[in-house]
Amino acid sequence: MGVSTNKKVLVSRFDREALSGFVNPQSYLSADGLELLSQEGSVSIVPYLEIKLVCFVRDFQQGEPRKELRLFTTRPKMDGLWMRMRFRDGDMMDGMLMNNLLQLDQYGFSVVPPDPGFQNQRVFIPKTALTAIEVLGVVGSALRMRKPKAVPKEQLDMFESG
Repeated sequence: MGVSTNKKVLVSRFDREALSGFVNPQSYLSADGLELLSQEGSVSIVPYLEIKLVCFVRDFQQGEPRKELRLFTTRPKMDGLWMRMRFRDGDMMDGMLMNNLLQLDQYGFSVVPPDPGFQNQRVFIPKTALTAIEVLGVVGSALRMRKPKAVPKEQLDMFESG
């Protein structure tokens, strides 16, 4: 794994202590689990069944998203699918999923959390961690046709057709 491409992560697990380390965003997901390089330099595979969520963080200090920052309080402004996920332990979290089916991963969902400015820039949630996932809204849909702006009558035609 190249040092320049590694990202800091905190791995929250259901029944065990959280892990911190580094992942290569291009290759950290495998059929067996998440490939994690610890801060001490050892590589391990964390099985998806153990993982609740993987937080891509700025630093290792603050941990997983606080309960009060897990749900959007108003309709999100960024484009994408507004999702609400229910975990196996009954916890819930909102996130914005890219509105591009090519971006979906076979092992889980990568979402922007409700407060990406806080600590967690992106969160990966394995499918095995969830009991339900629902779409609450589509924000910035390309299906909405925006009306073209009316051209003022006093504006001169620069190019004439015909």
